[in-house]
Amino acid sequence: MYDCVIILFMAFRIQLTLLLTTLVSVAFAQQQLTSFTEVLDNLKAGKAVNVVLHYGKCTLVSEGDTLKSPAAIGGMPLMPYEYFPAKLFGNPLAFIACSETVLISHRKYRYVNNYVKLKILENNQVEITARYLLPKSLKVVMDETFYGKINDGKNNEGIYFYSNN
Repeated sequence: MYDCVIILFMAFRIQLTLLLTTLVSVAFAQQQLTSFTEVLDNLKAGKAVNVVLHYGKCTLVSEGDTLKSPAAIGGMPLMPYEYFPAKLFGNPLAFIACSETVLISHRKYRYVNNYVKLKILENNQVEITARYLLPKSLKVVMDETFYGKINDGKNNEGIYFYSNN
């Protein structure tokens, strides 16, 4: 009798652990956003949106030349951001803009401000501006622009957006 109670108790604990694990993983699951509209809707709803940039799948333009993109990956939250409807300032397409600047240590430039700006267009195109600026003078020592598209889960594009449910 005592053994049956222990077995039932252990089975209950295992089921409870599985249920809690499932609930926690669902609660913290990330959802891939596959279009400009989904990104904007999630931002408007106050949800945290992050972007992961696979630079190697983008087109790199530096000093007017199209170059081979590095196989680097970067990421950042879309906060703060601004949304601009089409034709607000003469812009033909609606877009979301956001940027972030972080102080980094670079082997060649020592300490630089790493500035990244995203312009996410309603046609799912994304323009990424990456610059290194010297902290004291703000002189630009590296200036690159990457062009990519939002990954829709079916294409092989390099710009991934995620939202926490």
